[in-house]
Amino acid sequence: MTEELNRMLFLWINATPHSAAWLLQLATFIAKDLIAIVPLLIVALWLWGPHSATRVLVLKTGIALLCALTISWCMGQLFPHPRPFAIGFGHQFLAHAPDDSWPSDHGTTIFTFALAFISWHRIWSGILLLAIGGAIAWSRVYLGVHWPMDMLGGLLVGMLGCLFSQLAWPWYGEPLMKYLQQVYRLLFSVPIRKGWVRN
Repeated sequence: MTEELNRMLFLWINATPHSAAWLLQLATFIAKDLIAIVPLLIVALWLWGPHSATRVLVLKTGIALLCALTISWCMGQLFPHPRPFAIGFGHQFLAHAPDDSWPSDHGTTIFTFALAFISWHRIWSGILLLAIGGAIAWSRVYLGVHWPMDMLGGLLVGMLGCLFSQLAWPWYGEPLMKYLQQVYRLLFSVPIRKGWVRN
């Protein structure tokens, strides 16, 4: 039943050879490049965040992301699922290795990030990232490299990653933050002294 729904939703979203060229180009940009917002935001918030709580957000989000991607890899090994093009289903418009598709690494990454911001930053920032995640999820199904359930799997794994990070924070938070601050101040001593980045 779930697989039938997965295939039905895929065919409803997936582009065809008759799809508009501009829409395929837009989807390709979203599918390949929009995920760069994750590392860019992490670096920007750490270097120029307005207060110390921002670095707590960065660290909790980073731990959630590592946990979510680890769970995603384990799930892929335990429950391998071929990509649509690997079984000749639908139309493919984005080059991709025929590795396991579930859950989506792109979906896991952006949804973990969005859920982390909803939980530990501001609702509006998390919703904005959730909308970006929705666009990435659509684009990768539209271009034929993922199933809709791959993206739902990424969302669920992102929830687990955030839950783990929150529950484990009392044990790892303070010592890890202290260590990272020391390493950062050592490596970035010159930019900090010149005022280019925050101490």
